[in-house]
Amino acid sequence: MSSLSSEPIQATEGGVRLRIHAQPGAKRTEVIGIHGDAIKIRVHAPPVEGKANDELLRFLAQLLKINRQHIELTAGLTSRSKTFEARGVGVSEARSLILKV
Repeated sequence: MSSLSSEPIQATEGGVRLRIHAQPGAKRTEVIGIHGDAIKIRVHAPPVEGKANDELLRFLAQLLKINRQHIELTAGLTSRSKTFEARGVGVSEARSLILKV
């Protein structure tokens, strides 16, 4: 599957790929909306020692109603632009759970 699509949520074999634009150090962790070709999420945790990444993983698993072990950070370890892959959830379900549409 091409990663050139401008959709922030893409289908993968067995799940979805999520493009996230993270804003660490916020007052609370919350989805803000679409930012370019990514989902913008404010993250309560600071961007040190992987704390913001851990918070994003926890938050996305909670939103998608999947086990934490079914989601992983696949790109953007130290960047605000991140890619996650989640297993066991479809595009339309992920879109409605994350973006509330």
